[in-house]
Amino acid sequence: MKTIDLEDEPIEAERQSSPEKRGRKASKEVRRQQLIEATIDSLAKRGYSETTMADVADGAKLSRGIVNFHFESKEKLLVATLQYMYDEYSAHWRNAYDKAGVNAGDQLKALVTADFDRAVCNKRKLAAWCAFWGEAKSRPTYQALSGARDTDYQNILFDLCSRLKAEAGYGFEPHHLALALSALLEGLWLRLMMGLEDVTRETALQAANEFLLTTFPKHYTREANGIRRL
Repeated sequence: MKTIDLEDEPIEAERQSSPEKRGRKASKEVRRQQLIEATIDSLAKRGYSETTMADVADGAKLSRGIVNFHFESKEKLLVATLQYMYDEYSAHWRNAYDKAGVNAGDQLKALVTADFDRAVCNKRKLAAWCAFWGEAKSRPTYQALSGARDTDYQNILFDLCSRLKAEAGYGFEPHHLALALSALLEGLWLRLMMGLEDVTRETALQAANEFLLTTFPKHYTREANGIRRL
């Protein structure tokens, strides 16, 4: 009996401690996410240079010691925030791409529409993106982080443009057209960031759809609520 008891006790103890350990892990992840969200808020409100660790702690309603525990410096906090925003954006467009099925026309339309979804395209996040982009030129870490993800997105656009050209015999060069479409989407985001009164998410999406209509006339047609694939 003693042998059985001794073997069972650690198992029982592990069972009892596992929820506690999971709780601590969950708590750590929750705190980290709170701080990242507070950083996005501060970037949107104050900009890059004016955001401090104290601002983030106050915004998250946590002590400054907790901020220092999770992120040793402002730079590490900002890198983690940028990483989070890119991961969120990548997951968003990949999900839209996967849900669109296997047709290139549906996939391209889904990607364009996803870019103006409120989940990723709102004043708060656009302002945070603008703050990071303003610093990217002088910070190699930001360039490397954004470059890898931008390349993945650009490759998808190139593949879709190539497939649509093969299907309909368009005369454009896929690489150049993919670059133009990417620049158009970034430019519309920039105008939204600037808060110009004549540009909204809806009008920006309409502008992007006009590009698809004129560039791929054998694949899309106009409807009252947007465009649809032929």
